[in-house]
Amino acid sequence: MIRTQRLAAGVCALLAALTAGLAFPAGAVADETTALAPKVDLVLDVSGSMRAKDIDGGTRMAAAKQAFNEVLDATPETVLLGIRTLGANYPGDDQKTGCKDTAQLYPVGQVDRTEAKAAVATLSPTGWTPIGPALLKAADDLDGGTGSKRIVLISDGEDTCAPLDPCEVAREIAAKGIGLTIDTLGLVPNTKMRQQLSCIAEATGGTYTSVEHTDELTDKVNQLVDRAADPVVTPVATEGADSCSKAPTLKSGLYTDREEFGQERWYRVDVEPGQELRASVSVASDRAMNPDYGVLLRAVTVHGREIVRGEAAGNGRTDVVSTGLRYPKADSDDEDAAAETVCLQVTNSFSAGSGVKTTPGMPVELTVDVVDGPSQASDVASFGLGRGWWLLGLLVLVGFLAGLIWGWLSRWRVAVWRTN
Repeated sequence: MIRTQRLAAGVCALLAALTAGLAFPAGAVADETTALAPKVDLVLDVSGSMRAKDIDGGTRMAAAKQAFNEVLDATPETVLLGIRTLGANYPGDDQKTGCKDTAQLYPVGQVDRTEAKAAVATLSPTGWTPIGPALLKAADDLDGGTGSKRIVLISDGEDTCAPLDPCEVAREIAAKGIGLTIDTLGLVPNTKMRQQLSCIAEATGGTYTSVEHTDELTDKVNQLVDRAADPVVTPVATEGADSCSKAPTLKSGLYTDREEFGQERWYRVDVEPGQELRASVSVASDRAMNPDYGVLLRAVTVHGREIVRGEAAGNGRTDVVSTGLRYPKADSDDEDAAAETVCLQVTNSFSAGSGVKTTPGMPVELTVDVVDGPSQASDVASFGLGRGWWLLGLLVLVGFLAGLIWGWLSRWRVAVWRTN
């Protein structure tokens, strides 16, 4: 009897241990999945102006509530969603108090649709429009995790809490390098509001959309939430140096940095024999710029000799200027041949408009890809055309032959004319 009880106790202990062993990995997997999940914070303007009845015969607030209810129904299970308000609680005239009026209506996480809709239903247009403070708090709402992070700001007016400029706030958020994107939607916009919301979006690589109908608002918010669920590559924050000797060494990947006006940034990449370096850079004009600007990307040796370059120019009509280069390193018969350190230099010729702040620097996105070198002779890079010398020689030869043929034809025509 005693042996039977001991055997039963041992079996129970073994089953308990197995159950615990299976449970912990599952919990670890769940935590990892949550950390990688995309996050979206919907930031809704609930200021007094949202009472205006100019969207499909109803108030702006009613249109926003209807859109939110439909968005909550359509939110993918993989997206962690939250809702933050601005101007929803303080009805008074004290600006200092009104500019603190931002609150988390629904925390960022798995959506309980019933609970979230009930929270949205309680909203009533009330106070001020503290866009800047709300963006700072929304960035904190999305803190943590490695998945994509997106703020969707919906407002019907410009910020009323100067001097905290929401555009500067957006630039500060972008400068942190946390991969957070801010998209803005303007309800029945005017020129000043459109400029402010566009500036906020451009500072973080987001989009601005003008909305004048309820279905437009619903469709756009749904689109942005769905976009957050798409797999994306989050740039790795890096900081270039003022010289190659101090520059960080980069592997293949996508990087983000900041560059001030007229500044140069240096990075290093190791290229093995038989490999090819492919690099591209994009610099965003996230504020008012003087026209006629350019970006230069150079690959040079550690001794300062230029290998290849890429350059691009803009005239004030583009928000982003991009260029790239390729450098194939010849293969070597020596198996112990060392890798070559290639220095990448990024410079710009942007200049700020009158009264425009020059800090923080402009957003820079750098792509580095080190791949196996070209094996086909038809690959233009394998001939060194990417370095410019072969191309220059080819153009000279073509021009010389064209000159000879043209001269011969001219003399022949003159000879025929004289004979006739």
